[in-house]
Amino acid sequence: MTSRSRPIGVFDSGVGGLSVLRHIRAALPGEDLLYVADSAHAPYGVKSAAFIEERALAIAEFLVGQGAKALVVACNTATSAAIVGLRRRFELPIVGMEPAVKPAVEATRSGVIGVLATGGTLESTRFAELVGRFGSKARVVVQPCPGLVERVESGDLSGPATRALLSAFVSPLLAQGADTLVLGCTHYPFLQPLLRELAGEDVALVETGAAVARQLARRLAEADFLPAHSAGREVFFSSGEPGRMEALLPQLWGRAAPVERLTCG
Repeated sequence: MTSRSRPIGVFDSGVGGLSVLRHIRAALPGEDLLYVADSAHAPYGVKSAAFIEERALAIAEFLVGQGAKALVVACNTATSAAIVGLRRRFELPIVGMEPAVKPAVEATRSGVIGVLATGGTLESTRFAELVGRFGSKARVVVQPCPGLVERVESGDLSGPATRALLSAFVSPLLAQGADTLVLGCTHYPFLQPLLRELAGEDVALVETGAAVARQLARRLAEADFLPAHSAGREVFFSSGEPGRMEALLPQLWGRAAPVERLTCG
């Protein structure tokens, strides 16, 4: 198998990274994609950095063993905890996530941006450095969102429990004048219709999936890894119950697909 024809490995703590995978598929229609949902250990936001790094290494080794020519850490928390170690371990393109503070700062009109993310992301050194680089041009108000990942993992994107939880997180940001909200977890883009309803049409919602897909395409082009064929396929894995992810794929991915059980860690 040539480098061009090898797949791209993408992983997240659960199904949230599918929001990134859809941008990758749109940008790179010819690529074969391997997606791992570490759902048996979701959410990562309440786990220790050492545990997340251990899981990320195990999953990356699995994906590399499957022939992956590049890796996408489609999780802000895992990127913060593990991407330095992954890049030290593997000599292949590795693209991670970070909350879209820079574009949010550029977009705000009120001078206040709100960041919705997991506690693990907001407490990380990587996030502090990000705010340090770009936060001087706007006030950055952060909001940890415990329980929100679990709502997406359950497939409840708009029910009463999800609505109440999301409203409790968004309302304080709006009350402080935020006109731009950063979706700092890959699960949160699936809540955009509900977020739009709660926040109103005048509030900008910013995610990073498209930017990650563009960066991945650049890295693959630089390495001469872009494929020659035109129609890629996807293979899904889960460390949790595969049937649970299979039930969510029509809702979150847009079509049904089989899910294999992850055999690592």
